[in-house]
Amino acid sequence: MSEPSASAPTPGAPTPGHPAPGQPVRVRILGVGMGPQHVTPEVADALRGCDYVIAAQKADDDGLLAARRAIAAAHGVEVVAVPDPARDRDPSSTATTAEYGVAVRDWHAARVDAYAQVLRERGGTAAFLVWGDPSLYDSTIRVVESLAEQWTAQHQPAHLPLEYDVLPGISAPQLLAARHRIVLHRVGQPVHITTARRLRDDIDAGQRNLCVMLTGTLDLTGLDDWSIWWGANLGTDSEELVSGRVADVSAAIGDARARAKDAAGWVMDVYLLRGPATHASAP
Repeated sequence: MSEPSASAPTPGAPTPGHPAPGQPVRVRILGVGMGPQHVTPEVADALRGCDYVIAAQKADDDGLLAARRAIAAAHGVEVVAVPDPARDRDPSSTATTAEYGVAVRDWHAARVDAYAQVLRERGGTAAFLVWGDPSLYDSTIRVVESLAEQWTAQHQPAHLPLEYDVLPGISAPQLLAARHRIVLHRVGQPVHITTARRLRDDIDAGQRNLCVMLTGTLDLTGLDDWSIWWGANLGTDSEELVSGRVADVSAAIGDARARAKDAAGWVMDVYLLRGPATHASAP
């Protein structure tokens, strides 16, 4: 039997711009940890059942896109690279929390439009491979929620709603704790997960045990007697680790951060920061 030609599509199959009526379009949000070695059996099985992976392309030499391609290729799935919409990163227009929120919402909306176009053209089951775990400082779940709402509004009643699910991955804080052989919190005490942008406000509010993510620049001014357990590009060939009293290791962290970026072309760091009042014994 000959294969169907482009001019004679299989009956009921999606055509460019128009997924087949009555056929569900599904999105799977898959946490992949810090690379191929962290892909769980559950995630691997789900990925093999997908038709393609949608991935943002932020540059021509996007290291994270290359990592996603490697994971997808290992499971026989193609990657559809989507140029990532520009985001407002101008400090003068994103200085306040409200301004930053507007910039991020606009960026997410542009991503929704870009990904919806791919789903309209291809249909089937798509995957998003999320670095770390989808629950921590990642926009994918919010973007797909908006995508599902847009899909329902634009395609009903001719098409079924867009379905999606989420599978967890190993998170950066988990791997940081493992690498440094620590517990993230004191006995019976909390750990506060935050961002570098909010670090000073959280310290001023009384937080003394913080796991800090989304570090654009590392500013530990005035925290000399605090203790830090820091890591960059965890789980990759460019991994770097430093720990100690902030005043003693700040320079070493700066050097390690530069090495990680030089080696990989990008840097993602995370750290546990603990105030002196809780540093009487090991974590």
